[in-house]
Amino acid sequence: MGSRQVSQSWQGRRITVAGLGVSGISAARALAGLGAVVTVVDGGDSGTHRERAADLAEEGISVRLGDAATLPEGTDLVVTSPGWKPDSPLFAAAAEAGVDVVGDVEIAWRLRGEKAAPWLAITGTNGKTTTTQMLASILRAAGLRTAAVGNIGTPIIDVVLGEETYDVLAVELSSYQLHWAPSLRAHSAAVLNLAPDHLDWHGSMQAYAADKGRIYEGNTVACVYNVADPATEELVREADVEEGCRAIGFTLGAPGPSQLGVVDGILVDRAFVANRQKNAQELAEVADVNPPAPHNIANALAAAALARAFGVEPKAVRDGLRAFTPDAHRIAHVQDIDSVAYVDDSKATNTHAAEASLAAYESIVWIAGGLAKGASFDELVRNAAERLRGVVLIGAERHLIAEALARHAPEVPVVDLDRTDTGAMSAAVREAAGLAKAGDTVLLAPACASMDMFTNYNKRGEAFAEAVRELAAERA
Repeated sequence: MGSRQVSQSWQGRRITVAGLGVSGISAARALAGLGAVVTVVDGGDSGTHRERAADLAEEGISVRLGDAATLPEGTDLVVTSPGWKPDSPLFAAAAEAGVDVVGDVEIAWRLRGEKAAPWLAITGTNGKTTTTQMLASILRAAGLRTAAVGNIGTPIIDVVLGEETYDVLAVELSSYQLHWAPSLRAHSAAVLNLAPDHLDWHGSMQAYAADKGRIYEGNTVACVYNVADPATEELVREADVEEGCRAIGFTLGAPGPSQLGVVDGILVDRAFVANRQKNAQELAEVADVNPPAPHNIANALAAAALARAFGVEPKAVRDGLRAFTPDAHRIAHVQDIDSVAYVDDSKATNTHAAEASLAAYESIVWIAGGLAKGASFDELVRNAAERLRGVVLIGAERHLIAEALARHAPEVPVVDLDRTDTGAMSAAVREAAGLAKAGDTVLLAPACASMDMFTNYNKRGEAFAEAVRELAAERA
């Protein structure tokens, strides 16, 4: 994509970029490079902020720190970083001045050249990153030049403006990014699932779902939805798509026509085959999916559906899934100790993700807790109660899970760990080991954010894995 005709003139435009993070800096540099007069605004004023501001100043980009509410004079477009809420004062000022607000994904879409690679887009409450990476692995196995971009990895503006050329892009999109990308039109797209999340940002579940549904707008070949989650299919029904675009479902059961599903341990396609009323195409075995937990098989089916929509052959689906290695802290088996499996799913930072994780095992000692983000745990506990052999609670809002356990699983033994020091995770693992019996799984699936005790979910997962290794060394 190195040589292209930019679809919109940016020379001399006065653009305000909201946010001095990775995507904001990427957008500022890209637009300045196209001749725009760029000002970056950010409410922070730390040493890191000042270092970044100094770097941008050397490139002729103005930065205003400590004031995120005032619209710079003469602004004719605001480009926001994904996390900025729609009700931010800066955006209210932009609306009053008649100035549009868009996101970095929207800018990337507008900057695409005439021969730009099509986008296969993925969103959902959980599983986005894994599915996007699976899709990229399948596309590579098909011999296609691709990259997993968007909400993961390299900022998408950098990819669009970079010198490397691609046949197709696997694009992960958050609800934030979709909210600010009104003209995005993907080749094909998938909504993996919908569950309450980020409602403080969107204002309501309806608004959150509507932003997720934007991913289907203008699709040309396939809108991929989750048969087990009717809300995703409803978003397809509401979408304005190109003539001939099809609704393609994925299911963990046997697929109907225009669906992908599972039959006798085989992932099969009844959507992209001749005579789909009668025929099915084998794609891969469940054993080819790593790990073969139910929600991850669903991820694989969604990735396969998008790849098949792009014309990828069945063999590449199998080879791509076999080659895929999941990121750390996503249902990662750490070690077996005394016939008890220890599994790190620190990435399960909300109830929907934790429910999928808990459903993957039959007999569980569950380590949970942290920052609840306004979540309710009743449904999660009710659905998992029969699988729980014990629970160890950690974190600032563990009492909310304790209350749900008292209501829906009163017979399950609970250890309430009232400590947040650096040794807390080690203590949690030891308490869990004391509750576990041979054949059980000690599962870290917190259903909560980590920032009350850890820098992020990665650090929380690392602390769990280290504690497990220490326990194994002691018992060796």
